[in-house]
Amino acid sequence: MNDTGFRPTHVTPLDGMPTWDGPDPSEPSALLDPVLPVQVVETQGDWARVLCANNWSAWVDGRLLVALPDGPPGTDRPQARTPDPRPLLAQLERTLTAYRQLVEQLAAGTIDLQAFRERSVGLRVGVIVDGESAWLLDLEHDRWWYCHDTQLQTFATVEAPPGVHGAAAAASEGEH
Repeated sequence: MNDTGFRPTHVTPLDGMPTWDGPDPSEPSALLDPVLPVQVVETQGDWARVLCANNWSAWVDGRLLVALPDGPPGTDRPQARTPDPRPLLAQLERTLTAYRQLVEQLAAGTIDLQAFRERSVGLRVGVIVDGESAWLLDLEHDRWWYCHDTQLQTFATVEAPPGVHGAAAAASEGEH
């Protein structure tokens, strides 16, 4: 995704994590920021050597890393930017609201599990918010966006499962 070939495979936990110079707890090093994208380049038991975007590497407790899905096809395309995340945030909110309403209906007993399953087909939403930064899944354009302040930048493209767009669009239209 950039000139160095850095491709994150994991992110650090929400509270960050300590690092070590080697796979040995007696060699402490620096702390990694929360939700920092890293690339695991080597493992030894529970230890993982991670590479950061700035080419700095260190050893961490690999059990604490949060795995990212494998890089989807097309992630090497030039990154697109858009100045305004609000339309995507509104769509994500509508999808999450539709899902929440289905969960409430199921919990209240107004629909059964089969109806819940049928009505939730195609509802997909992905959002991670960490302070001023966010990761937003945009199924209309098949990509994850990285949002910092008011700027969106393509992080990776995705391939939706067959039929998801049609089902998601139908569910979204049914709300209006």
